[in-house]
Amino acid sequence: MADEPDNIFLSILRKIDQRTERMAEDLHDLKVRVTPVDEGRAGVNRRLDRLEHRVVERIEKRLELSDATH
Repeated sequence: MADEPDNIFLSILRKIDQRTERMAEDLHDLKVRVTPVDEGRAGVNRRLDRLEHRVVERIEKRLELSDATH
């Protein structure tokens, strides 16, 4: 009888440990999947920044707000 509470307690701890391990694996998988998405987003942002710069330069040039040599 004295062994039953220990066994139940250990059984519960093992289940918690297994669930925690699965959650850690899932989190790792998510990080692996998100990294390329984040890198792709950063690339898009860089392209948009360059495009914005070019558009602003053209507008300024057309409106004669800046030198043509700018």
